Amino acid sequence: MRSFLCRGLLVLLAALPLFASAQTAHQVVQQTTDQLLADLKTNRQAYQSNPNAFYDALNRIIGPVVDADGISRSIMTVKYSRGASPEQLQRFQDNFKRSLMQFYGNALLEYDNQEIRVLPARLEDPERASVGMEVKDSKGTIYPVSYTMVSLNGQWMLRNVIINGINVGKLFRDQFADAMQRNGNNLDKTIDGWAEVVAKAKQSEAAQASGT
Repeated sequence: MRSFLCRGLLVLLAALPLFASAQTAHQVVQQTTDQLLADLKTNRQAYQSNPNAFYDALNRIIGPVVDADGISRSIMTVKYSRGASPEQLQRFQDNFKRSLMQFYGNALLEYDNQEIRVLPARLEDPERASVGMEVKDSKGTIYPVSYTMVSLNGQWMLRNVIINGINVGKLFRDQFADAMQRNGNNLDKTIDGWAEVVAKAKQSEAAQASGT
C-alpha cells in the first residue's frame, strides 16, 4: 500500500507542471493575439513588401491553436467528408489553412494600433467555450469578434470565428457546397480550386462591409 501511495504521489508531482502550464480559452486567445500584434509591429514594413512572409508568420503563430482538421471537416460537412480519402482530407486541410491566413492577412496588415480587448470566456460546456474580442478603430467604432474554442487533449483550439456578424465557418461551408455543385460533385476539383473560392468570399465580405 505504501509503495502504491508513493508511486501515486510521484505521478501527481510529475503532472503538476502540466496542470500549471495548462491555459484557459481566454489565455490562449489573449497570448496568441499579443504575440501576433508584437510580431506585426516589429515586421510590418517587411510584411507589406512581402505578404507571403506575413502569411507564413500567421501560420507559425496562429496555426498551432487552430483545429484545422475539425474546421475542414465542418466546412466539407459529413456529406462530402465521409467519401473523401485521407489524402483528399489532408490536401483540403492544407489548402484551407493557407487560404485562411491569406483571407485575413491583408486586413491585419492595415491594423494600425487600434484598441483590442479580449473579453472573458463564456464556457458553454467543459469542452467548448466562446471568447469575445472588441476591436476599436481610430474613429471609435467597435467591431465585435467571437472565437469558438474547443478543448482537444487538454488544449484549447480555435474551431470557428465570427467577425462583425460574419460567421466564417458558415460562409466557407456554404461556399464549399456551392463549389461542389458547380463542379459536378468533383471533390478534387473543388479542393484544388479552393483558393479561388476564398477569393470570391473575400470580395463578398468587402462588398458587405462597404454596403454595395
